[in-house]
Amino acid sequence: MRKDVLEYLKNDEKLLQFVRKNPTWYRKLTRSPIDKQALDLASKEFYQQTIPHKIEKINYSLELASMMFQMYQAMQQGD
Repeated sequence: MRKDVLEYLKNDEKLLQFVRKNPTWYRKLTRSPIDKQALDLASKEFYQQTIPHKIEKINYSLELASMMFQMYQAMQQGD
């Protein structure tokens, strides 16, 4: 693997861990070091850090808060 690609991976711990967990990326980066953007995207998908994943997490949190609020209101009406 090229030195610049190794330095790129060493600078980002999550990318390095991702490549260790997915060894096919070693081959891909050795053959085509330009695929750094594809590596970033695959890593974000793996760690669920894409914008749709973040929106899904926020939506889940809002639903949970709404449910807790409704339970609180139901308890207050019961008294």
